[in-house]
Amino acid sequence: MSPSPGLPPALPGPVPPADFVVFGGTGDLAVRKLLPALYLRDRDGQLPAETRIVALSRAGLDVAGYRDKIRGELPRFVRADELDDAVLDRFVARLTHVSIDIEHEAGWSSLVETLDHPERVRVFYLAIAPSLFGPVSRRLADHGLVTESSRLVLEKPIGHDLASAREINDAVGAVFEENQIFRIDHYLGKESVQNLLVTRFANSFLEPLWNANCIDHVQITAAESLGVGTRGGYYDGSGALRDMIQNHLLQLLCLVAMEPPTYVGRETVRDEKLKVLQALKPITGTAVDSSVVAGQYRPGLVDGTAVASYQTDAERPGSTTETFVAIKAEVQNWRWTGVPFYLRTGKRMERRVSEIVIQFKDVPHPMFPGSEGTSEPNRLVIQLQPDEGMKLHLTAKEPGPGGIRLRPVSLDLNYAQTFQRHSPDAYERLLMDVVRGNPTLFMRRDEVEAAWTWVEPILERWSAPGHAPRPYPAGTGGPSAAINLLERDGRSWHE
Repeated sequence: MSPSPGLPPALPGPVPPADFVVFGGTGDLAVRKLLPALYLRDRDGQLPAETRIVALSRAGLDVAGYRDKIRGELPRFVRADELDDAVLDRFVARLTHVSIDIEHEAGWSSLVETLDHPERVRVFYLAIAPSLFGPVSRRLADHGLVTESSRLVLEKPIGHDLASAREINDAVGAVFEENQIFRIDHYLGKESVQNLLVTRFANSFLEPLWNANCIDHVQITAAESLGVGTRGGYYDGSGALRDMIQNHLLQLLCLVAMEPPTYVGRETVRDEKLKVLQALKPITGTAVDSSVVAGQYRPGLVDGTAVASYQTDAERPGSTTETFVAIKAEVQNWRWTGVPFYLRTGKRMERRVSEIVIQFKDVPHPMFPGSEGTSEPNRLVIQLQPDEGMKLHLTAKEPGPGGIRLRPVSLDLNYAQTFQRHSPDAYERLLMDVVRGNPTLFMRRDEVEAAWTWVEPILERWSAPGHAPRPYPAGTGGPSAAINLLERDGRSWHE
């Protein structure tokens, strides 16, 4: 029986020869994430000999200088046991650099000369400001560099509101077909996120329970112990709602809440995710005040080290940009009516953790009168970082003679220990999917705009005079109002 059309290959193999063209090739994203990911794919034999990596920047480096730079930088971001001198030599030989001015003509003729194999897949990765997505796309078209096998990869954020997102989508859509545009969200490339689909749809006992009849609520958390670091300028114009909720956390919500597609294919998953975004109950006007909590970190202790406030880190005294958001969301459809989805993200929290918690309803009747110990509702916890895995929390009888003593226990699946292999970084998988032309794990235009449609009324409410995020000490779980958000529903955050 042949696989359904659109299904990705079951096992990874070499991808077609490609030219990776990275705008912003000397920037933080390229050096810290993209090039290490491509090195690891080269090490594992997925890059054909013809594949090249063309870095574009205004750094003024020649090819030898760029190769020396990356040879020196890679050991910072690739584990020592994954570095191999022969592979490193082969990888560095793939690199070239073109000095270019995106907004002017300088360097574009050199890029045209470099891309001398129009039959190859061309991956144009825009690791640059979103305001340049449209101008770069137009210049690529003007210089005849867009072919039928070209792909355009866009990093978040796609705009800062619905209008700007549409403007960017219109600009790149005037040059590239929608099936050539890959809006990347690295959370969707995580092994544990993809395993969520397999857990739901390849295990028959779970799907009958995956609804409002059996699930009490869902929590999705993405917490960081770090502050804004060197991103203060960008972050102060963005904030946690735009930076994390509008893309990462809403995408995770979609994967939890989506209906089963006919098969996991190129468009079927994205079709179902869009339906979830369209079913989200709007949070508008005064409802924002009761359903959404914004916070901003103040000085505190993180891992025993004193850290400064956000306003100091961002060098913006008086800034009202939020570094924490908690939201009570609702999906208004047959499966999920009455089940709250609690979303939470923040910087300078007490620990770094990203996880999805599916909490099931309590047992309908206590069956063990007179028993000792405690019984807790069942929970399925999907851990995204720092350690990818899954835990199913159950209640069991503690061994011992006479009587029954109840005790919460967990079935623990740690991916690294169970499969005895390194899980690829999200960018490793996503970059190979781009070359293959498989958009399953990328956001479609209508998804991006539906997410902005839901988020925008919250932003509008916060823009009113007098709004300010609630302060919370660095190294804690966020403002107390976020705890109250669940406590008034008789629930609490999973810690």
